[in-house]
Amino acid sequence: MIEKIIVKEMDEKRFNAIAGYSRSPAAGYVSKELGWYSNDDESVIGVLLLDTIDLDYVAVVLGRDEGGRFRAFDLECSFPNKDEAQQWLINAIKWHTGQNKKIFPQGDASKGLDLFTPIVASEKLHIFSSHLMREAAFTPARELIRNMMPNFVDVDGNFVEQFQTTGFDSRLWELFLFAYLSEEELFVNREHNAPDFLIQKYGKTVAMEAVIVGRKENNPPRYFRKYPKIKSPDEVLKEHEDSMPIRFGSPLFTKLQKKYWELPHVKGNPLILAIADFHDDASMLWSSTALINYLYGVKHDFFYNEENKLVINPIPIKSHKVGNKEIPSGFFFQENAENISAVVFSASGTISKFNRIGRQSGFKDDNVMMVRVGTCHDHDPNAAVPKMFKYVVDEQCDETWADGVSMFHNPNAIFPVPTELFPTIAHHYFKNGQIVSNLPDFYPYASWTLNMKLSK
Repeated sequence: MIEKIIVKEMDEKRFNAIAGYSRSPAAGYVSKELGWYSNDDESVIGVLLLDTIDLDYVAVVLGRDEGGRFRAFDLECSFPNKDEAQQWLINAIKWHTGQNKKIFPQGDASKGLDLFTPIVASEKLHIFSSHLMREAAFTPARELIRNMMPNFVDVDGNFVEQFQTTGFDSRLWELFLFAYLSEEELFVNREHNAPDFLIQKYGKTVAMEAVIVGRKENNPPRYFRKYPKIKSPDEVLKEHEDSMPIRFGSPLFTKLQKKYWELPHVKGNPLILAIADFHDDASMLWSSTALINYLYGVKHDFFYNEENKLVINPIPIKSHKVGNKEIPSGFFFQENAENISAVVFSASGTISKFNRIGRQSGFKDDNVMMVRVGTCHDHDPNAAVPKMFKYVVDEQCDETWADGVSMFHNPNAIFPVPTELFPTIAHHYFKNGQIVSNLPDFYPYASWTLNMKLSK
């Protein structure tokens, strides 16, 4: 008896998770995606589009090539109506499924990176890399990354080794940036050793270099530390004064000395440094204010006036000092810093982010429940503190890679960043001695993701 071939509609998040990196940003110039479809095992998938130039319909069939990337291998265009295009697409998926092929060669035999087969001794594995490889709670992140890697270019040739050992945090941050830039529908070029990304669209080019605040050798991540110690408000304020600005300042100053702006492929274009804080467990939950203070050399105090309206006062900062080490505040006002167009920051470049995006895309372990709790911006102009939020992470969620990403623009930049390339994130400017921010409707500052094993 011939088994009936089923074609099902796909959620856009699922399609993006397994095939979104194959989408050319140029497609958005001439078409609009209307629906996504797949066979039962997702070996053959399809997308239905409206041709926005000719106002007719297009159906595209995709399958994995030799390297594991989803690529178009069959299509039909110029359908006069959506129903005809949809029916052709469903029939095409059924026909190709019936050929019992899982691979559709495109003449490119390059293989995607395998991050989850150990290539180092178990004692050398980074703790979090080991978590990703083995634990059911991280199934969503593991499967999401596994589908991402065929589309990621390893420029240096050591990405897998570093991801599995001492470079885990920096390599995960690079993957996060790659995911965000792809979601933003930008052309991402990784042909050069440095900077990490050359970004292009609308005839404009922007370079981006990834950098992290790393851990000290005497503070390694620990396998059995499930709940990191949360600093008190007073401890956070103390860290914001001097210790944390110096931590941010060190890697940023080091990158400044590289003078990437002199490279032929960067020269004459904006240059962005994208930084994340991994110096301690959960430090990214509270450290971002210190970065803002250091970049612009000001901190902000606030009070409510007699009319009960919020008043914010900028207070200049001259320097930051810890022990015998002292650095000037105001990174954007230092020598040569005019060549850095902006600094990008996110507190979300973590396993938890990949886990949540993977979970809402349908990757899961049925015995694990995921809950996110955090703080987000309160758009009430009189609000001085963030709002709380909490939700169960499942297929109904619609978190983006851009959520929580901030770009801090250099007021002295020789080549300012064209913001139209980065429309979905928060943008911060320094005007008249004060920081002015343009934030999305939902802007999370920090969050915890709780993975709870369900009893059977």
